[in-house]
Amino acid sequence: METSNLTARQLFEAIREKPTRPRFGFGRKPILVNVDLQNAYTRVGEFATAYETDPRQLEYVNELAKGFRAHGLPVVWTYVAYMESGEDCGVWGTRTDTPDSLQNIKVGSRRSEFDERLEIDHVKDVIINKRMASAFFETHLSSLMVWHQCDTVVLTGGSTSGCIRAAVVDGLSRGYRMVVPEECVADKHESPHFANLYDIAVKYGDVVPVKDVFDYLATYGKEAK
Repeated sequence: METSNLTARQLFEAIREKPTRPRFGFGRKPILVNVDLQNAYTRVGEFATAYETDPRQLEYVNELAKGFRAHGLPVVWTYVAYMESGEDCGVWGTRTDTPDSLQNIKVGSRRSEFDERLEIDHVKDVIINKRMASAFFETHLSSLMVWHQCDTVVLTGGSTSGCIRAAVVDGLSRGYRMVVPEECVADKHESPHFANLYDIAVKYGDVVPVKDVFDYLATYGKEAK
């Protein structure tokens, strides 16, 4: 095993400045998947489970969603919420049983609700209640992508080391190009956040500045005309 005195942030910054692998790049048609931007994870100071990395994260996500809709591209929002018994959380919900525990994010509770700062189109956007880490696991996300003929996923939300990483690995495993705008994902602590951005960038997807996605959207569809 290679050893280093660099922090996870420094390791990620090093490959961001000097990439060791080429990007997968954008494919023919992207989908925007915003993962678990709900009060339980975004309302720092209200819920112990919440976190913030880039203070402009939700602003960027709103702009991305607006840009995707402008091109008629699908926008998806996922959230986690469980039945009153919590049994649909499975073994994941057996480690603890406190008011902050995962299985106690109940359907209809404030913890399960999307952050009010988000600009969600409840007519055009797709909303998915997921119960495990990956947005692909036992949801209809893959079917939705087949229907829309999407081959690229732009992924935002949290947490970087949990649900984002799980979705990236699952998406790549299904043959999709996975794009993670760095400013649009967050985690509880910087070490797992940057360690997983590093790992995603080296192995599983493209970690890019959100500006790159905005630039891509600005030219989307023009080459085909």
